[in-house]
Amino acid sequence: MLTDALCIRYYQRLTDALVESWQRGNRFTELQLYMDGYIASLRHSNALEPYLIHRLEEEVFRFLRDSSNFELAFPQTEVEADYY
Repeated sequence: MLTDALCIRYYQRLTDALVESWQRGNRFTELQLYMDGYIASLRHSNALEPYLIHRLEEEVFRFLRDSSNFELAFPQTEVEADYY
């Protein structure tokens, strides 16, 4: 679980970008490459401590493996029940 505020912001940005990229038609391999590049840029810029980057990488990879994060949400119509 992420507890650092800056790390949580990076997580939100990265996962939002992954979902948006999925909706544009990119597939798992492209998403994984994007994630790897994002994590590499964080390591290169020293934006976070290395252990936080490692935690972030684990959490984002867990997010990426969960297919329910990439399903389109279709609103369900409410069906009126006939009560007698």
